[in-house]
Amino acid sequence: MTQALETPPGTKALSGIRVLDMTHVQSGPSATQLLGWLGADVVKVEAPTGDITRKQLRDIPDVDSLYFTMLNCNKRSVTLNTKTPRGKEILTELIRRSDIMVENFGPGAIDRMGFTWEKIQEINPRIIYASIKGFGEGPYTNFKAYEVVAQAMGGSMSTTGFEDGPPLATGAQIGDSGTGIHAVAGILAALYQREATGRGQRVNVAMQHAVLNLCRVKLRDQQRLASGPLAEYPNEDFADDVPRSGNASGGGQPGWAVRTAPGGPNDWVYVIVQPVGWKPLTAMIGRPELADDPEWATPEARLPKLSKMFQLIEEWTSTIPKWEVLEKLNAHNIPCGPILSTKEIIEDASLAANDMVVEVPHPERGSFTTVGSPLKLSDSPVDMVTSPLLGEHNEEVYAGELGLDVEELRLLKSNGVI
Repeated sequence: MTQALETPPGTKALSGIRVLDMTHVQSGPSATQLLGWLGADVVKVEAPTGDITRKQLRDIPDVDSLYFTMLNCNKRSVTLNTKTPRGKEILTELIRRSDIMVENFGPGAIDRMGFTWEKIQEINPRIIYASIKGFGEGPYTNFKAYEVVAQAMGGSMSTTGFEDGPPLATGAQIGDSGTGIHAVAGILAALYQREATGRGQRVNVAMQHAVLNLCRVKLRDQQRLASGPLAEYPNEDFADDVPRSGNASGGGQPGWAVRTAPGGPNDWVYVIVQPVGWKPLTAMIGRPELADDPEWATPEARLPKLSKMFQLIEEWTSTIPKWEVLEKLNAHNIPCGPILSTKEIIEDASLAANDMVVEVPHPERGSFTTVGSPLKLSDSPVDMVTSPLLGEHNEEVYAGELGLDVEELRLLKSNGVI
């Protein structure tokens, strides 16, 4: 029997791993923040003017925005003008000392700096170089990519919304942060493979591809259309592509959002009707006779009448507050969930208890609330560290680790290199 090794105190899953973070805005920073939460030393390299999101959507004048702080915890910040000869030399040294490099510039931007994959391999054959782009190779390669553009081109928007309405974007940032999570999966796989090969490798993730991966069930349904209409959808008419189907689950068990009292914008509950839940549901909604009615008793009988079924359920739920609806449904193990507003989420005691909504002190703004790590590792707890100020770690990294002297640091700053 193999004896388990005891984890040294303070060790994290990625302790000892250095990440050179050359990302900005959201898709890249969301990936590198996850790596930081897992214990990697993430050094964020910013232009002397800083990541653009430091100044975007500010709620307090002259202080880093929540847009920046919420995507850049657990990182160190250095400034560097990589267009200057000395800046390129310093970047070379940073690459040499890193295990992972992540960037999400436009296509070819890093190459134009003089740092092709071949050059980076020469500098550090063990480095894992991850790039996040909007699209893969092909006609879309040089398209500018934004969150909702990725949703549009990855299959999400055409299948989101109601049948008689326009395509809709989802509030979940599946194009940006969703791609960041995919990038982390690739990076960790490459890091693991390096243990066997001793070599680093290239990791490429496209936003369109990540959204498409998250929309795979819609491509499942696209192929099922060849056999006829999709009975699990509430739509009456089907063309040759998957329609927008409102709040339908589209899966094996029908679901829908039903209104609750008193009828506010988020007074809704999502209910899924499993076969075993039909009888107790009929009793709760005051229609017990439907439990054994051949027109309603089986899932096959109910499929053509999904809209009517959820209308009957909503006639009951609309008279009761959503938390009471939840209590009644859960008493019979009926799958359901309240539509939680952002205010309810940020005030949710259980999310706070699970370190998913956390308060982080900040040296300039006082404190801010952010989303905690959804990755819970028993031997690698997350210590949330506030986002860095611009260039906060210049001296620590450049002098303390690269060995630059104080006079050179002063000159680099006055010359606009850092």
